[in-house]
Amino acid sequence: MSTIGFVGLGIMGAPMARHLVAAGHEVTGHDLSPRGVDALVAAGGHAASGVAEAVAGAEVVITMLPQDEHVEEVFFGPGGILESAKPGALYIDFSTIRPETSQRVAAAGRERGLRVLDAPVSGGEKGAVDAVLSIMVGGAREDFDAARPVFEAVGRTFELVGGSGAGQYVKAANQLIVGGTFGLVAEAIVLMEAAGVDARAGLDVIAGGLAASRILDLKRGSMLARSFEPGFRIDLHHKDMGIATAAARSADVALPMTGLVASLIAAARSRGYGSLDHSALLKVVEDLSGRS
Repeated sequence: MSTIGFVGLGIMGAPMARHLVAAGHEVTGHDLSPRGVDALVAAGGHAASGVAEAVAGAEVVITMLPQDEHVEEVFFGPGGILESAKPGALYIDFSTIRPETSQRVAAAGRERGLRVLDAPVSGGEKGAVDAVLSIMVGGAREDFDAARPVFEAVGRTFELVGGSGAGQYVKAANQLIVGGTFGLVAEAIVLMEAAGVDARAGLDVIAGGLAASRILDLKRGSMLARSFEPGFRIDLHHKDMGIATAAARSADVALPMTGLVASLIAAARSRGYGSLDHSALLKVVEDLSGRS
């Protein structure tokens, strides 16, 4: 088992760190909020007062942070991972950020002797709690193989999809599919309800056919109940759609449906729904249809 320094013990990182403790790893964690740190200590982990203390001497360093600037600060900043991690350490970044940022982090890490993987995840809070995350990994094959015990502790599906930054491109693809599916489920609900159809029975039938999806399985009940407690907030999906549209430009491809979904998510945010679950796209569709 490994000694692990874990930075970012939020809604996703906290349960992931606890799973690593349960798997027998020695985990030292740091977060700006004490809640995740306290939960890690209660599970048998250790608390660190800062990034340097969390990662110093660790065989594996992990980050799970909200945005590019957070990863850049934790990695490149004073007392950060680049400065404090020991050469030869394996650095796994589970954050969802721009591919270019992951590539820059990987290049700087390699120069200092670190092994770097970008490994964004899908599955939301429930996937993190249940340790069934899907993990999209960019980096070297030997580093991916070395990281298997970590991936096995927090996820169910994990694949090496290419070199540095590749995991972020796959995560962008994942997020455009998720956002598009939420938008279409929202439209289906509004259509059925407006037509006087039993939308609950309708979605149950749809979920048993070709249109079945994980989103229908997990979210149709809460969407019908208009319960939008966040498992993954609109604000974060808005950030991810920005990554997806930027990735499309960098790859020189046209993704027109992605642009539309990004606009709907931006509309949700502008209407004040940013702190709600991304299934709250239903509220935007209702607004557009005059059925709020």
